[in-house]
Amino acid sequence: MVIDLTHIIQQGQPVYPGDAETTLEHTKQMGKDGYNNHHLSINMHAGTHIDGPMHLLDIQKHIHEFPVDRFVGDAVLLNVYGEKSVDYKEEYEQLLKAGDIVVVYTGHSERYGQPDYFTEHPILTEAFAELLVRKHVKMIGLDTPSPDRDPYAVHKIFFENNILIIENLTNLGQLVNRGAFEIIALPLAIHADSSIARVIARLKP
Repeated sequence: MVIDLTHIIQQGQPVYPGDAETTLEHTKQMGKDGYNNHHLSINMHAGTHIDGPMHLLDIQKHIHEFPVDRFVGDAVLLNVYGEKSVDYKEEYEQLLKAGDIVVVYTGHSERYGQPDYFTEHPILTEAFAELLVRKHVKMIGLDTPSPDRDPYAVHKIFFENNILIIENLTNLGQLVNRGAFEIIALPLAIHADSSIARVIARLKP
């Protein structure tokens, strides 16, 4: 079974305050032009996307330079629904292993499109981030717009240790109590710091 964890890209979708708006135009129409076409203008941090280290570090490693296998792997769901701060827990020591993709379910995606979605989201503590570094996970996925707030210390902990960040996931509640699964989170093959992405979870038999 496959579960889609991606927000739909559409005209006027919510974007982080200060970022360029998404525009999606139906530029050619069958009745008038004999075929259909659409034109998309989108920043790489709109909707469901993957942050690469170049986003906040002074480096020149673009998202397309990461091996494709960095975006696919066994995943672990941390159910922290309703918590405002995601902190270190001793139980995570045994739960997480090297190479995992860690998916954090806070329930905040229910606020997607609401005014407080970008301002009142749960955050990760530095202690939690340092645990993921120590466990050598390769990616973290969130149903929030960011793991932290200005000055973005948690972002930088992840980036300095080559951990990628998936932001603005949805439908994570469908993974609760469903057993083992893998994440496939493919960015565009694009010369950019980060990328919009289609992210799915594939349940294991």
